[in-house]
Amino acid sequence: MNKIVKIVLAVLGLISAILWYQLPGQEVPPGEAAQSAAINGMFIITFILLAVAVVSSLLFTLVNLIAHPEKLKKSLTVIVAFLVVLAAAYFAATGTDIDLNEMANRGIPTTESTVKNIGTGLNLFFLLVIIAIVSMLYGGIKKMSNK
Repeated sequence: MNKIVKIVLAVLGLISAILWYQLPGQEVPPGEAAQSAAINGMFIITFILLAVAVVSSLLFTLVNLIAHPEKLKKSLTVIVAFLVVLAAAYFAATGTDIDLNEMANRGIPTTESTVKNIGTGLNLFFLLVIIAIVSMLYGGIKKMSNK
């Protein structure tokens, strides 16, 4: 299996090197350059490698979790805690923070649900930052008090 992976990676590397030398030069307008076959080929290779990396990491993670029930329990606890924080962030967002008519006048069509989703994302970010800071402080204080 290891030899097959190395061969596939070598072939993809060779194809990528060939595509690299076929990239359009600086004199080509960006609109034309973006539609070149070399760039499209490199994007396809990138997406294939990304898909392989995501699938393999998820697969190995799930196999590892199934093999160790204590890790599975801890992971599920963390996922549930994250969902609780996400729910808190969602219910804290109102969606009426801005004037939708003013946004429409500026050429940005926005709905109340879009504003609520953005508010949820911001609230989630701030809550996770607070949780991270509290966790670091707790760990630091606990470490200092043990010495």
